[in-house]
Amino acid sequence: MEAARQGSARPHGRRGPVRRLAAPLGAMAAVVASFAFVGLVDPNEPGHYPACPLLALTGIFCPACGGLRSAHAVAHGDFATAAGANVLAVAGYAAFVLFWAAWTIRAARGLPTAGPRPGAAHWWALAGLLLVFTVVRNLPVGEGLTP
Repeated sequence: MEAARQGSARPHGRRGPVRRLAAPLGAMAAVVASFAFVGLVDPNEPGHYPACPLLALTGIFCPACGGLRSAHAVAHGDFATAAGANVLAVAGYAAFVLFWAAWTIRAARGLPTAGPRPGAAHWWALAGLLLVFTVVRNLPVGEGLTP
């Protein structure tokens, strides 16, 4: 019985390629399905998606305002319109693609696939970036950042 347990616990690199690639391919399938849905159901037409509560209540654009319109434009290959709707979202999409590619390559090669492990300083920097982006896009000088 002990030998059977040891034999079933194979190291990460010894799993077959299908099992190694299941998670990154599953994640990409979910992302592609999401973008396909947003590409088919236009957020520029009223009634398809709920309004941003912060914008509806205060008139202030949150960091995510324009994100669905940005995803819709990306789904249609219009990257200029996507950046105009929410440039920070486009940067997030690009970062996802880079991290996903690294994850997939490492999984295909049988290497450990633990992703980035951001520390407190990284989270504070991200929060600061979101705050600055939000403030600037709500000022007259940041009019080009509004959706």
